Amino acid sequence: MSKTVTFPGLGLEFHLNPIAFSVLGWPIHWYGIIIAAGFLLAVAYCTRVSKRFGIREDDVLDMLFFAVPLSIVGARLYYVLFYLDLYRRADGSLDFGAMVRIWDGGLAIYGGVIASALTLLVFCRVKKISFLAFADVGVYGLLIGQAVGRWGNFVNVEAYGGETALPWRMGIYEVVNGVSVYKEVHPTFLYESLWNVVGLLLLILVARRWRKFDGQIFLGYVLWYGFGRGLIEGLRTDSLYFFSTGIRVSQMLGFVSALAAAVALVVLWRRAKGPEALWVNRQKQAIQEDTEHVSDNH
Repeated sequence: MSKTVTFPGLGLEFHLNPIAFSVLGWPIHWYGIIIAAGFLLAVAYCTRVSKRFGIREDDVLDMLFFAVPLSIVGARLYYVLFYLDLYRRADGSLDFGAMVRIWDGGLAIYGGVIASALTLLVFCRVKKISFLAFADVGVYGLLIGQAVGRWGNFVNVEAYGGETALPWRMGIYEVVNGVSVYKEVHPTFLYESLWNVVGLLLLILVARRWRKFDGQIFLGYVLWYGFGRGLIEGLRTDSLYFFSTGIRVSQMLGFVSALAAAVALVVLWRRAKGPEALWVNRQKQAIQEDTEHVSDNH
């Protein structure tokens, strides 16, 4: 079913159909296509830069084999837990079929990030790789995936904010008590997409010029994304709340995580020994020593 979205201040109008096409009668949703595109771009970039952090391309691909499905489960589980009433039938029982229909929307990024981080932690322990160095690579993928993925929310006409008269306001039709009502709202999906693009560019610059310790880029992501999400979440009308309280889950988690990351960055920056302590440089040193040892034996 097509939905009309306008940007009256910019003179733009879009007629959006969440279904791109069908294969053997099975609908293929734009939401899934956009998420997949973001994922592929993220993988392409992470595998390209992983060597700069001492992480092999094969290890990135191997880790994704576990992290991708688990992060989707984590993102969906996080959303369902805080929006459980949306998945109840009229008799009060839970509709488990609706719970797994992720193509209808309903993925909480924090759930995906938490699941990915836990998966990465286990993977690095097993493979004896620096978790923090790997996490530095991974956050680039998160920022790319989030920046692109938010456009899936646009196609589904979701993740928007409250009413506004700003020039870039977004006009939508929202069903209220069974009646379609026209509203002009904050395009918060766009705010977050652009925030992630800027964050990606900043962290690329930081890695090239000022990286002193493993985990610095990861903490920079937590600070940047958490602070931005906290601000943007305050504009949204579909926030997840702590059950019966008026506290927005993502807003509180965003600000708290940003503050914790800022403190950690200051402390670790002061304690950092310098680039020679980075995992990638320790790996290079180990390889050089092994080569010298082999040469001495011959």
